[in-house]
Amino acid sequence: MAETSRKTPETLRSARWFAPDDLRSFGHRSRMMQLGYAEEDFRGKPIIGVLNTWSELNSCHGHFRERVQDVKRGVAQAGGFAVELPSLSVDESFTKPTSMLYRNMLAMETEETIRSHPLDGVVLMGGCDKTTPGLVMGALTAGVPMIYLPAGPMLRGHYAGKILGSGSDAWKYWDERRAGNITDEEWLGIQGGIARSVGTCMTMGTASTMTAIADAMGLTLPGASSIPAADSGHQRMSSACGRRIVDMVWEDLTPDKIVTAAAVRNAAIVAMATGCSTNAVVHIIAMARRAGVDLTLDDLDALGRTTPLIANVRPSGKDYLMEDFFYAGGLRALMKQIEARLDTSCITVTGKTLGECLEGAEVYNDDVIRPLSNPVYHEGSLALLRGNLCPDGAVIKPAACDPRFHVHQGPALVFDSYPEMKAAIDDETLDVSPDHVLVLRNAGPQGGPGMPEWGMLPIPKALIKQGHRDMLRISDARMSGTSYGACVLHVAPESFVGGPLALLKTGDIVRLDLPNRRLDMLVDEAELAARREAWKPPEPRYGRGYGWMFSRHVTQADKGCDFDYLERGFGPAVPEPDIF
Repeated sequence: MAETSRKTPETLRSARWFAPDDLRSFGHRSRMMQLGYAEEDFRGKPIIGVLNTWSELNSCHGHFRERVQDVKRGVAQAGGFAVELPSLSVDESFTKPTSMLYRNMLAMETEETIRSHPLDGVVLMGGCDKTTPGLVMGALTAGVPMIYLPAGPMLRGHYAGKILGSGSDAWKYWDERRAGNITDEEWLGIQGGIARSVGTCMTMGTASTMTAIADAMGLTLPGASSIPAADSGHQRMSSACGRRIVDMVWEDLTPDKIVTAAAVRNAAIVAMATGCSTNAVVHIIAMARRAGVDLTLDDLDALGRTTPLIANVRPSGKDYLMEDFFYAGGLRALMKQIEARLDTSCITVTGKTLGECLEGAEVYNDDVIRPLSNPVYHEGSLALLRGNLCPDGAVIKPAACDPRFHVHQGPALVFDSYPEMKAAIDDETLDVSPDHVLVLRNAGPQGGPGMPEWGMLPIPKALIKQGHRDMLRISDARMSGTSYGACVLHVAPESFVGGPLALLKTGDIVRLDLPNRRLDMLVDEAELAARREAWKPPEPRYGRGYGWMFSRHVTQADKGCDFDYLERGFGPAVPEPDIF
């Protein structure tokens, strides 16, 4: 960084709290002494907030209680002063009705925690699905130097000589259990073997997708997103984050200098090449808009059409998991393979360009990280659809579904709620064929509420017993990034607010034309107009509290599901807090 841009102890943000010799700073310094610190511990040093999303119910972040000590050690080594601040822990497993409902709460908490405290820079500790976008969105808006510390994926699952992938194999073996092909003992063994260490899902699910996006944006140390949570390299990376954030403060390397339109485009290309989760769509759009970058569904689809999928990692890949991806060279190696497609002049948290960060990266297993000449799938991970069922867009993961559904037409079987759908698909007398199109509605941002991961609708039990394992499914919900199948998701506008999905009836013919990016119901306009006239809005999901606020301000899926009043263009930047 240029010498003229460097901070001095007098120009540190924290100096507003501690440096003036007056009554207010006396009070602040006195309270620091109450905490057991001498003035030489913190005066004139960058104060680094370590925002830790650890909790006893978040297995993905189970190691963060120890990792925060590694971060603080690194901060001290570089001459800074670290303070740990707890942050909302929105884990995917236990947070109901969905952690997506609370992503924006985490973003608000992050922004306000940074703004209201004497912090010169922050280390963001996250990993489980919504923690990456939530932390990054808030920190982008707050604007102080930041570095993201990914939790890292867990180790491979194992049972009876088989390698198990979290989520993906849970769905797979659950279908076999429903078909009567798995015993109680086998089911218990799979349950205990599928997740056997701390860390996020070890498939290329939403967690690894979002940490890879943060990495590709330049917000992590190079390749940090690939390191398994249980690897000792993760501890060393954590300390390195602590050291680096101190230098970033002195260099005044703020996130607006890193998250540019080019960096966002790089992240989207990398996401497509990894076989990213469909959830990436709502999160990368929200993150981009917080940075003032107008990323759209059409932009993502254009990149998806031209970016081959080269990470052979489940669920889009066939054979490998994130531990294998790390041994094969990790994200740096994958980005090296597609370097010519990236803007390598982008600055990263290292202060170096992306190109400099990729120097020396190698692929050690070209079946895990494929060359462009031998991709897993000829296009990227995601495709965006439009049509009279989804005028504002929908998303599908072509590589993770049976190709025979890429062009498909069949009668709709429509459900208005998850319990209604669940009861029906478990009924072995259900009148359903493999050509039917299962539809779940009222599961979007407002209808869910919070757009739950219900989009991988279970195959009806009658079809499971006939040997069928995939069929076309449509919803305004999301699905887990570990899921797979012919699932059309994020239908916008959602049915709960009167989107066209609300007008679909059981028996209507639905047509998917993936090559032409179309999703339509074959119902004439006059009939649709009559149905629209007869449609009545459902009762609101919430009458008070956070859910009430969420329902009134959340944007639709194609806009990232952020709160309208938190987006960059809503109003002027919030000033520094008054200190009297």
